[in-house]
Amino acid sequence: MSLLLKDRIYTMQAPTAKRGVYPMHGYKLGLYRLPIKLEDPSEIKSIIEGMKKTFDMDQYADRIYATYNWIEENMPDPDADGYESVELSVTVEIVTGEVIDAIYQIYPVEKFAAPQWVKDYRRKADHFAKMIIDTILRNTILSDKLVEHFMKTDKLSEVQAAGKVSELTPLAQIVLDAKPIAKIEPPKPLVEGKKQVVTRDGEAAVPGPIDIEFKDKMDQSAAFKTKTGNEVQTWGRVGTDNKVMGVWGEFCAVDFDICIGDGACIDACPVAVYEFFDFPGNAGSTKKPLQINEPDCIFCLACEGVCPPQAIKIYPQ
Repeated sequence: MSLLLKDRIYTMQAPTAKRGVYPMHGYKLGLYRLPIKLEDPSEIKSIIEGMKKTFDMDQYADRIYATYNWIEENMPDPDADGYESVELSVTVEIVTGEVIDAIYQIYPVEKFAAPQWVKDYRRKADHFAKMIIDTILRNTILSDKLVEHFMKTDKLSEVQAAGKVSELTPLAQIVLDAKPIAKIEPPKPLVEGKKQVVTRDGEAAVPGPIDIEFKDKMDQSAAFKTKTGNEVQTWGRVGTDNKVMGVWGEFCAVDFDICIGDGACIDACPVAVYEFFDFPGNAGSTKKPLQINEPDCIFCLACEGVCPPQAIKIYPQ
């Protein structure tokens, strides 16, 4: 939770509460909390780069600032006597981290030294602030994150999740080429021969979810004997330097190249199948949840359901 919000305003998480405002010292403050993560510097940079032709973009520490400017005129003819104009603006602050807070304040029009002839300033500023939020959510990498979130939490198809994002962002302007250039996916392993394996290219982790057909697409590699005396079967492992670890586990399978080592599966498992084990040299995480008690699995699917990168697949026996 952003410290800026602590003990000051209410958090609005429901879609129906998204567009609410809260009075604070005569101003309005709007808040939209997104239950998605934005911590990767490259993703933050992609939002700034993608939106810089649409809004005035700035960044400070973990915050992104998007400003929209517009001009108000007291009459339509610039050559008429008494003509005046003033440039106004509203800024949305995107607080990044474990969750995303989109915040904006509407200051009194006097802040801009604007005379009282400016009409409906607060309504327009509120509208433009929501337009900024909608535009960023619809056009940047945040759109993909929201789609993934709705697919997982609401059990929607990708098309349905994308439709929900569109419904939640009705004021969005469409901005072309606002997302980072998509990475070229490495070729999937061929069934025939089963020689291809996952390539890392120096990344922290390859994208999930686990390929459920890994046994058909990868060669079986050397098994690993645990301290409990059990053997964990592996597929697609290359060498012993832990750069390409492949999939571990015959019926309680974990793709260690996708795994980020957060330990959610360890906490969720009711029969202690997993235990952290050191794998020095791995770029994604030097600790992995090793299935030291794989034969004890009761196929409850708890670990599969809580894994953030969807690196686990349980095959009930």
